[in-house]
Amino acid sequence: MEQKDIDTFMQKIAQQRDEIVLKMHLAKAEVKDEWAVAEKKWEHLKTKTPVVAREGGESLKDVGAAVKLVGEELMNTYSRIKKIIER
Repeated sequence: MEQKDIDTFMQKIAQQRDEIVLKMHLAKAEVKDEWAVAEKKWEHLKTKTPVVAREGGESLKDVGAAVKLVGEELMNTYSRIKKIIER
């Protein structure tokens, strides 16, 4: 291998490395943002659901439907986050 070939090869490796570093950084930011939103939903769900159910402001059926909807959203969000982390 000539010096020129070695230089070209090293540049390709460096470029690939830089692209991976950037993608990892962007993935971290994406995960952090999505996690923050999910945590707010989780805290809201944890604290409000028992209160609403006890107060009887809504029927238990309505509360159950709302809990299921938000819970499914959270599960989908957690699955997306997990996939990003495991890439």
